[in-house]
Amino acid sequence: MLWACIVLPQLALDAVLRRCPDPSRPLALVEGPPQLRSLRAVNAAAAAAGLAAGMRLPAAHALLPDVVLVEHDPAAEERWQRFLAAWAYRHSSLVSAQWPGAIVLEARASFRLLGPWPVFEARLRSELDALGFRHRIALAPTPRAARVFAGLRDGFAVTHAAAMHEALARVPVRRAVLPDDAGARLHRMGVRTLGVLRALPRDGLRRRFGVELLAHLDRLHGDVDDPLQVYAPPDRFDARVELGHEVESHQALLFPLRRLVGDLATYLSIRDGGVQRFLLRLEHEQGHHDVPVGLLAAERDAGMLFELARGRLQQAAIDRPVVALRLLARELPPFVPASRDLFDPRPAQAVPWPQLRERLRARLGDGAVHRLAATGDPRPEHGWRMAGVDEDAACVQPAPPRPPRPAWLLPRPMPLRGPDPRIVSGPERLESGWWDGGDTRRDYYVVETAQGQQAWVFAPPGERGAWMLHGWFA
Repeated sequence: MLWACIVLPQLALDAVLRRCPDPSRPLALVEGPPQLRSLRAVNAAAAAAGLAAGMRLPAAHALLPDVVLVEHDPAAEERWQRFLAAWAYRHSSLVSAQWPGAIVLEARASFRLLGPWPVFEARLRSELDALGFRHRIALAPTPRAARVFAGLRDGFAVTHAAAMHEALARVPVRRAVLPDDAGARLHRMGVRTLGVLRALPRDGLRRRFGVELLAHLDRLHGDVDDPLQVYAPPDRFDARVELGHEVESHQALLFPLRRLVGDLATYLSIRDGGVQRFLLRLEHEQGHHDVPVGLLAAERDAGMLFELARGRLQQAAIDRPVVALRLLARELPPFVPASRDLFDPRPAQAVPWPQLRERLRARLGDGAVHRLAATGDPRPEHGWRMAGVDEDAACVQPAPPRPPRPAWLLPRPMPLRGPDPRIVSGPERLESGWWDGGDTRRDYYVVETAQGQQAWVFAPPGERGAWMLHGWFA
């Protein structure tokens, strides 16, 4: 096996910045008790002004009074690590997020599908950049070695065990991610590298540092198997954005909505599934307001889902300030993409009918979009009805077999003017409507006029002439 480790050096900060409308503003994460508040992480703008991790809050305010402060949330950091584990699951079936700030995935099995390691690595970096997370990546035959190398040198890759052992032997013990404080203690004892450490007697190391250090070294070098906690994706999606201020307009909610929908689309691609119903929850200081979003078929395109969610959101009334936006999707059915021809003649800017239908329903409302359904009435003016686009197809009565009907049916029959037409086919006798007071008895013909047009005309039963025009054929 070959394991890729993705180290996320500023996971908590990146999770906040990716949801800020202006991430270039100076921003810092704060932590600690009220009397000893300090900075946990700062963005590039804050660092340029002199702020740094570990600085006390009063000193930070003295240097940069208008810095944006965000409370560090360890639970949110864990949720984002699980989200990235779910993202990594789309590239490998063996993913682990057991170490804070790091994701490991088995990469060799994906080479045949995604290409050799340089191509695979470039794909991982491109997607992480699009998601907004800074990262360091390394490849090694064991997951712990990949984790160590990612912390030392971004982009380092070793594929053979002998080369891995040689590289590990030069790693400083303080950078080897040893259990507890073993790295610092060994350094004070004069043990500088892993090569020197492995040459020491194991009995003495066990007495001084316990069996955890020996087990870590064995798993690091691949001498024993490393039982990782394998990630399994959940069967629902639940994400929340806490707004920095009270929002009272739809426009201000579009940025966090786009982020949430983008994360939903990423999650759906991981599961190779779609979503048919999800919920937008507008949270207020007290209570919340739900905006349901429903589709007629499962979809997972981020652009389409955002358009539908925006249409539904703009129809909802915001009667109280919104302090947080939440997206919940509990029904995640399988996704079956629409089939397309290899040489599709459709223009590049054309929108497929399912997407256009959903956009119209989101913009105009569910009751504004209909389709035509046949009825069993033989009278042409009563032969169809408006049906809802979400009406079950089994409930729609199919049209009985009939002779050809014109594509253009006139609202009301009118006399056919001009010379007598030539009869092409007919008659077709229709007798119906006696039960509803609209008794109709007609003989229909397909005729050709003097101008070469094909028309659908009728006359009283058994008669010809005095034609009444009812439609035109294309």
